[in-house]
Amino acid sequence: MYSVNVNIMSSNNLNKLILGDNLEILKAMESETVDLIYLDPPFFSNRNYEVIWGDEGEIRSFQDRWAGGIDHYIAWLKERIIEMYRVLKQTGSIFLHCDWHADAYIRVYILDKIFGQNNFRNEIIWCYRGGGSPKSDFGRRHDSIFRYTKSDNYTFNADEIRIPYQAEGIGRKDDAMWGKHKGTDKVYKPNPLGKIPEDWWLINILNANDPERIGYPTQKPYTLLERIVKCASNEGDLVLDPFVGGGTTLAVADKLNRRWIGIDQSVQAVKVTELRLQQQTDLFTSIYI
Repeated sequence: MYSVNVNIMSSNNLNKLILGDNLEILKAMESETVDLIYLDPPFFSNRNYEVIWGDEGEIRSFQDRWAGGIDHYIAWLKERIIEMYRVLKQTGSIFLHCDWHADAYIRVYILDKIFGQNNFRNEIIWCYRGGGSPKSDFGRRHDSIFRYTKSDNYTFNADEIRIPYQAEGIGRKDDAMWGKHKGTDKVYKPNPLGKIPEDWWLINILNANDPERIGYPTQKPYTLLERIVKCASNEGDLVLDPFVGGGTTLAVADKLNRRWIGIDQSVQAVKVTELRLQQQTDLFTSIYI
């Protein structure tokens, strides 16, 4: 174990990038200290691209998760979500990113049981376009992001995430919505700041030549994480990503003046994130376990 301390503005701005098993690290964290958790755990897809860099820790984890099928995967993830629930503040939110392989299992057997069905807020559908479609099925072009809170008193900054009307390019003219509707005296006027997004978000995935790309295959778009961080946290809040991957969550949190903790057991994922953060700002602390 060794640590590298880099000059930071103040102790209140301490940020941590941690290499290790997130379960053990979460168990060592204080209860109710985190304002927002975003996690993009390995999907139950059995695809080899998940072993992105081939370091030993990543290979062992990949093999272990699928050894017992879906039941093993859900048990592996559930014990980590239990600890995330513990470290989350009463006013906090969790956004869990998954796809069709295990989304139903995750919601029913993990999130509803730990957070409670009454604290389910949204299933956000992240829509994107891509090349190639199967001939006998509809092309799968979306992921699910489950949004839960710990209580009825939670942060939601609607005005921070408003988008232009017709931003998604729907055919209907928004002008038809405004004015006095038939059979009512109520007059509808557009909000000058735009509208709050629906629970489906059309945000393009990063193509191969996108300048945002850092070479990490499962990298998520900055715009996607920016919307999540803005809506569910405030400046100075603590954002946790326990499966840091290419580091998009930390890069967004840092840019938006949030404190952050990122965890990953892949040496190379931590190195990539560290380099990304160094390029964005030199004010962070790395801790290797």
